[in-house]
Amino acid sequence: MATIISHSPAQTGALGEEWGREAQRGWVIGLSGSLGAGKTILAAGVARGLGVTVRVQSPTFALVNEYRDGRLPLFHLDLYRLASRGEIITAGLELYLVRPAGVAVVEWIERWLEDGTWPAMRGVRFRRVEIKTAGETDREIVYEDFGG
Repeated sequence: MATIISHSPAQTGALGEEWGREAQRGWVIGLSGSLGAGKTILAAGVARGLGVTVRVQSPTFALVNEYRDGRLPLFHLDLYRLASRGEIITAGLELYLVRPAGVAVVEWIERWLEDGTWPAMRGVRFRRVEIKTAGETDREIVYEDFGG
């Protein structure tokens, strides 16, 4: 488990950009944190690291936004409006979580997790990220990698 302290939205985005540059097909980056913690800023950074050139927006109402102009497809999901794993499956989002054909960045990943853990799946690398508000612009970003 690693912890990074970000002192600004720009630093949070730069961390995401670094992750995007190292990302490989099949990776899932699951984000947790309160409203306004910086989940979408981190996701936009991942997009920049993948070479996505269009503006990344939160998919709160669309549930998923796809960006295909980078070196790998990026699937940006927001599970906030879904209450359970069953609703996620019913919405047709399971494939993005278990076998993405690119990189999936998932806000509110806790809606998918069972008992707070990632279900073991062969070939999927999962980065579990918790973003905690530590001040007006400061964020504590704790992450751990699983699978792979």
